[in-house]
Amino acid sequence: MTKFSMLICLLLGLSIIGCEPKAVEESGETQKATLPTPYSFNKPDEVFELPLKLKEISGLGIDASGQNLYTVQDEEGILYVLQAKDGKIIQEYPFNKEGDYEGVESANGRIFAVKSNGTLFELLIAGEKLQEVIKHKFSFYKKSDIEGLGFDPETNCLLFSAKGKEGKGKEFKSQKGIYSFSLDSMKIDKHPSFTISHELINAFLKTNDSIKKRETLKKQFKSDKEFIFGPSGIAIHPITNEIYITSSIGKVLLVLDREGAIKHLIKLKKKIHEQPEGICFDQKGNLYISNEGKTGNGKIYKFFPK
Repeated sequence: MTKFSMLICLLLGLSIIGCEPKAVEESGETQKATLPTPYSFNKPDEVFELPLKLKEISGLGIDASGQNLYTVQDEEGILYVLQAKDGKIIQEYPFNKEGDYEGVESANGRIFAVKSNGTLFELLIAGEKLQEVIKHKFSFYKKSDIEGLGFDPETNCLLFSAKGKEGKGKEFKSQKGIYSFSLDSMKIDKHPSFTISHELINAFLKTNDSIKKRETLKKQFKSDKEFIFGPSGIAIHPITNEIYITSSIGKVLLVLDREGAIKHLIKLKKKIHEQPEGICFDQKGNLYISNEGKTGNGKIYKFFPK
């Protein structure tokens, strides 16, 4: 290749990188056209089959080194530490009595687990011993049903995703909230930082005709039907800073930008994702999704960015 040809290729490459997604204007609202996601969500690169004790695996977190995964299952107050390279259990820390434990996350060297009622457990581990358990109680609406727990390093907040209702009344029937808990002030916002609604999803589906399984998704999210979406897991992408949310109800994965606009909506294959519960990323952008075992053992899927 001549120097002139190389220069032309370089300029073409830069012009492509600099292009913004074309905006689509619909009903007075401007939304960016969706781009392909960097993961093949229905073709995991690695599969970790878990032992029977983790058949009902729930949340998923990862340490800063990317070597250890953290998880809980939704019947016992036990923190499980797994090797990120193969999913093997290397440590167990009982921290509370039986209950409905849903989310787990690592943040600033601390580990947190959350129950469906919103009670947050802060686990202080030194060496191989659980030194202390600090309990934080919050006044969520009684039908919120907290499931997802993620860490947002940009705001130094934990994010709680509610599978149930935000509050009492018709206005809460077709929307789900994501709440922020500041690790600086140790206080939680009374109002959701992000809201995912029937209207928001339908507007996205209406203005983006390149989405895979679009017609199936349009039927699932018809406005006159029940809102078939309930966040079960939440994580922040370490490179794009986007918010990834799994929904076991309806088997979908949704991606938000920092303003709360939908970037992607993916229909997950039921044969692969029997019950997607937890989600996390390592610092390289490798994605992990935990699935509760319905017809077999629980599993963790690993996806490499393409």
